[in-house]
Amino acid sequence: GDSDICVSGLNANRYKSELENMIGMFVATLPYAIKLNSCWSFDELVKHVRDKCLSILEHSHYPLQYILADFHLNQLNASFLEIVFDFITIPSDGGHLCFNGATLEQVSLEQSSKVAKFDYMLRFFHKPTLNDGSLSCCFTCSHDLFDESTVETMARRLQHLVFQLFCSKSDVSEIDQASTPIKKLSLILSDEAEEMQGIVFYRLANIFDEGILIILTCFFNLYSLLIEEYSFIP
Repeated sequence: GDSDICVSGLNANRYKSELENMIGMFVATLPYAIKLNSCWSFDELVKHVRDKCLSILEHSHYPLQYILADFHLNQLNASFLEIVFDFITIPSDGGHLCFNGATLEQVSLEQSSKVAKFDYMLRFFHKPTLNDGSLSCCFTCSHDLFDESTVETMARRLQHLVFQLFCSKSDVSEIDQASTPIKKLSLILSDEAEEMQGIVFYRLANIFDEGILIILTCFFNLYSLLIEEYSFIP
């Protein structure tokens, strides 16, 4: 149902202390299956998701292929593997690594295009050293399934949700995170709302015109019947 959500997340999978500083690829893909309730407030939703994610991390060492086998799935038909969420914390040292006195610095490489590894991937980036506590996000989608306008609309809807929840100076009504049900959050953009209102007003105008026409027709028919009736009175 719509209340059941399952997406994939990437985990560093360094669950043992001896793995913390070891060079190598330990990243694991974890399925996050969560049942939601539209009557929850945003605060309740955050608490539920946090508790669920923490409980999942306790079993992050369990291989994905074993999880798929337990549910009689394979990687080709497990659709949740194509929807990925990733939260990346940028270290405060600016990406410097030291090896026996040698310092490595991360360098950003400009790429003309990116190859999507998944059908849909949403990544958030957080840098604790920033005083404003801001987050940035990035959509990476398969061009075979999503065109540019669709991804742009999804990004605008996400921004609209964020404004409702956190921006008190936006042009939308701020939501009380502690009490307002999440089902009250709107995904309808301002231009879409204006378009819907225009369609409604146009339809109401047509209904009004049709109503006037029907009333006038009925009145004319009634008047004609009265004229005919009185014309036959001797």
